[in-house]
Amino acid sequence: MKNKIIYIALLAAGFTACEPEFEHEVTNSDYSSGDADFTTYVAVGNSLTAGYMDGTVFRTGQQYSFPNLLAQQFALVGGGAFTQPSYEEDVDNLGGISGIPGFSTRLIINASTSSPEPIAGTSTITLTPQAKAYNNMGVPGAKSFHLLNPGYGNAANLSLGMANPYFVRTATSPNATVIDDATSLNPTFFTCWIGANDVLSYATTGGIGVNQEGNINPATYGGNDITDPNVFAGTYSAIIDKLTANGAKGVVATLPNVTSIPFFTTVPYAPLSPDALGGTATITQLNTSLYGPMKQVLTLLGAGDRVNLLSDTAANPVIIKDETLTDLSAQLTAAFTLAGYDAATAGFLGATYGQARQSTSADLILLTTRTVIGANATGVPAPFNVYGVTYPLQDQHVLIPSEKAAINTATTHFNTAIRDVAASHNLAVADMNQILGQLVSGLRVDDGQIYTADYFSTASLSTVVFSLDGVHPNARGYALVANEIIKVINGYYNAHLPQINPGYYPGATILPTN
Repeated sequence: MKNKIIYIALLAAGFTACEPEFEHEVTNSDYSSGDADFTTYVAVGNSLTAGYMDGTVFRTGQQYSFPNLLAQQFALVGGGAFTQPSYEEDVDNLGGISGIPGFSTRLIINASTSSPEPIAGTSTITLTPQAKAYNNMGVPGAKSFHLLNPGYGNAANLSLGMANPYFVRTATSPNATVIDDATSLNPTFFTCWIGANDVLSYATTGGIGVNQEGNINPATYGGNDITDPNVFAGTYSAIIDKLTANGAKGVVATLPNVTSIPFFTTVPYAPLSPDALGGTATITQLNTSLYGPMKQVLTLLGAGDRVNLLSDTAANPVIIKDETLTDLSAQLTAAFTLAGYDAATAGFLGATYGQARQSTSADLILLTTRTVIGANATGVPAPFNVYGVTYPLQDQHVLIPSEKAAINTATTHFNTAIRDVAASHNLAVADMNQILGQLVSGLRVDDGQIYTADYFSTASLSTVVFSLDGVHPNARGYALVANEIIKVINGYYNAHLPQINPGYYPGATILPTN
């Protein structure tokens, strides 16, 4: 009865075109840097800056980081060399980090199963220190305050959760900070896109973290917590103070509303088709033995809207645990006992369904939950052990409205701080919140193409701009990001930089087998 969500992708089509003729050929002399100086460009940020895609950083994917794409355009108007952390050891182009749990190889589409999965093989990327400051100082996983933390690149701190393996690879010394390594290059121009992880990790783990609003000590935060707005504002101001200390100009980027990305919009709230549930006979049995009695008891308790009977003609919602609901465990236990269940079973059912309800369109089912729905919950007796059907999806599987509200509120506060700090330093702002938000309904770019956030839907296979992890852009998406920043630079700094054609960049990797 395991629910499967099938992903379909196509290889990028080749492009052929006739060379256009111009009365005046466009040359480098037609471009200008305007009021900006691109001699030394430094990019500061997290995974979105590092070129992270398909769940990791890998050798060929890194070349499509938006800072690297920008640097290629800056070179046309005097921009200098742009360096990124070395991934030469990634000889098989697998990504991941060897020996570090949770850092798996990159995702690909396995054509034989029509689904995304880590590419087969063992990562050859190690933590061997490179001890070098790079122009691309994007550190995957970094939150805003991490950029100021000494020891964030110290391998001895990894087991304590106080270091980041990506920065361990590049930190110039064990106690170096990300921002100090970045400013050691004396940038004349910079981009700063930091802060997404201050709320994203809470979202991608289903809100299991804590909203730390009111707690101004980030040393006490857990890895999946939401950063206090005042901590973020103070940290962001300190970062920009350091980047502009020698007069550098730059572009800062707002944070996207993370709940609009494919990680949260791919799996529908009602994914249980009649066939997935086993057909009419199974649905009738479920309604008779569980959903019907549950509906009856909850109605008597004034909570009948929590559960409805399953349909044998339409897709059904999953059952989830909502910790904001009044806990009716005791009442349900008593009702099941009166219905003839033994004490142990009645107690189990009461505890299991005391805060359970069916999902609604206001809930967001995580992309990672797609493999959980229909699977058996460990240690739970049958037939009450089927996730989403007879056993509620847990907190880590879904974002409920209260968690979405906390995310949206924090994002609004963070973006206000970014704009305020930018205004105080006369910096340009790239509104990535607005731009990436437009992808939900379709963003038309200058070449007339409409790009979307549809996660490899059959209607827009060649125009998807997100990678297979559902969070980060693919190469095409990073080209789009670079273009939006170029537009801002041209407008704010009176520059004349050419844009990039996103259509020339690849999408997902598809292999016949893995």
